[in-house]
Amino acid sequence: MKIKLTSVYVNDQEKALRFYTDVLGFVKKSDFTNGPFRWLTVASTEEPDGAQLQLALNNNPAAQAYQQATFQQGQPAAMFFTDDINAEYERIKGRGGEFTMPPTEVTGSTIAMLDDTCGNLIQLTQLKRW
Repeated sequence: MKIKLTSVYVNDQEKALRFYTDVLGFVKKSDFTNGPFRWLTVASTEEPDGAQLQLALNNNPAAQAYQQATFQQGQPAAMFFTDDINAEYERIKGRGGEFTMPPTEVTGSTIAMLDDTCGNLIQLTQLKRW
């Protein structure tokens, strides 16, 4: 069994696409519409055929409530892993990314948190090497 897709709700798919590609550096994998529905996914340039992240339009009241609650509680909607969090932090800041928490050491890892501008917090994580 493999994980091939996960979703994050966004309040604006075009804005989200720009953030996840231009700021984070992911690549667009799928983008098609069927009536009012738009299927939009991105993937890592490091694993272009790996797992995809669906940028799902948040037009469901229950999903909106969930998204707002997790954001207000400071909980990330997604976590991305890196081998060099400080370099990613500087690269993303240089592309206009706004961090709510700079790289911070916690038990077993270093994490940073940023706002995806579409209603979510995103956590970057670098695991400690023992």
